[in-house]
Amino acid sequence: MGNENTNNQPQEQDINQLLKVRREKLAALQEAGKDPFKITKYNQTHHTDDCKKLYEEHEAKLLAGRKAPSTDGLDEQAAREVINNDYNERREIMDASPIEVSIAGRMMFKRVMGKASFCNIQDLKGNIQVYVARDVIGEESYADFKKSDIGDIYGVTGFLFRTKTGEISIHADSMTLLSKSLQILPEKFHGLTDTDTRYRQRYIDLIMNAESKDTFVKRSKMIASIRAFLNEQGFMEVETPMLVSNAGGAAARPFETHFNALDEDFRLRISLELYLKRLIVGGLERVFEIGRVFRNEGLDTRHNPEFTLMELYQAYTDYYGMMDLTENMFRHVAGEVLGTTKFNYGDVELDFGKPFERITMVDAVKKYSGVDFDAIKSDDEAKAIAKEKHVEFEDHHKKGDILNLFFEEFCEEHLVQPTFVMDHPVEISPLTKRKPDKPEYVERFELFINGWEMCNAYSELNDPIDQRERFKAQDALADMGDEEANHTDEDFLNALEIGMAPTGGIGYGLDRLAMLLTNSPAIRDVLLFPTMKSLN
Repeated sequence: MGNENTNNQPQEQDINQLLKVRREKLAALQEAGKDPFKITKYNQTHHTDDCKKLYEEHEAKLLAGRKAPSTDGLDEQAAREVINNDYNERREIMDASPIEVSIAGRMMFKRVMGKASFCNIQDLKGNIQVYVARDVIGEESYADFKKSDIGDIYGVTGFLFRTKTGEISIHADSMTLLSKSLQILPEKFHGLTDTDTRYRQRYIDLIMNAESKDTFVKRSKMIASIRAFLNEQGFMEVETPMLVSNAGGAAARPFETHFNALDEDFRLRISLELYLKRLIVGGLERVFEIGRVFRNEGLDTRHNPEFTLMELYQAYTDYYGMMDLTENMFRHVAGEVLGTTKFNYGDVELDFGKPFERITMVDAVKKYSGVDFDAIKSDDEAKAIAKEKHVEFEDHHKKGDILNLFFEEFCEEHLVQPTFVMDHPVEISPLTKRKPDKPEYVERFELFINGWEMCNAYSELNDPIDQRERFKAQDALADMGDEEANHTDEDFLNALEIGMAPTGGIGYGLDRLAMLLTNSPAIRDVLLFPTMKSLN
């Protein structure tokens, strides 16, 4: 260990010296009255990709019909002269009708060559090369530019041109330092590969990894496309409380806090459901909310304690209506974000264009485990077959609970293509309407893709008497130590007693959908700032 520290010491000293030099450069600029931090705005007229598209369109118009010169039969020097003359003629035509631009972004590369230099500026949309000439921007400005560092943020004005190597670039008329970078970015070719650092310092990850930036651009498009789809379907977006006295609507352990002003304990919401249903009672027939929910549970590749949930409720429809809406929405979102309904997640090709499969939970368990729960008549029989199949259960579990355990054990991994798993047992569905012909099951489905649960939907329970009994059963579980059990919500029951229309509802975990659409292996890859254990 001693040798390691000795070896690292010179490197640490070098970094400290480089950081010191950057601060000295800033101090010199400030002393010269060129403090970049006093600049409050910059007139950015274009992004880098706009520049490239504009130039290509302009070039195609001005140089239409112009063919590349032939160098057949020419020696190397003569061929070079022909190509050079052709380039100069093209430049003359293009420069006679220049495209003036003003961009701003972070300098990611710089090569100084005497009286002229090149640098690369990166912005939201991409990057572009900039040609910086002393005789154009002036000696003083050029001297300042030569002292610039990778990571500095610049404003650049100039006109577009294409270099002899074919790269669309900006011929700078002015270079304005907008922000001085006092830290050192990771080395360009190795980038930022340590995943822990990427999650903790997402701002560096977004600078260094174009794929990461693309992931979050796609996530934003995904959420925007969901909103647009639901708006077209007549849904109204609403906002409901995050701080609640009774955290219900899901089987999850809540975070708890204390509100000093009221001297009362509160919980962070674990779902959006119960308040949205109150709005259905109030006559808002189609409502949805996209918001953060919080569950005091473990961390893994598909779970984060705070995550983005979208829930919607529609009066006068049932879970079949919700299936149709879900299928259409997933298909629409994939098309909007990716431009296609067929895409890869890892090595698996997913197809949102085909009709989604529909199967009951009982049929799925029968298909993948060989056990027919319709033939099982009692809780004891269910427990016996669970022991035989080595499925672990708890003493208080009933037949429906064990059916769900079988599904998790034997079925989920096989549900790769979009599949609606329907008709769940009533024991695990305290807020769902029973099936009239099979009251031990409820009108509920979960959508599975790639073996993951993607959404949960019901024909919502609107019978206040039945709902009270379900709450009592949940209270009993809580009394036995189940920290994820719901508790009786008297205000919600009061709302149901006023009367709620037959309603269909859905809850979607948007982070998992973002993982699929961006081919991301972990939920932290699609959360800008995932929950991390403190370093100190």
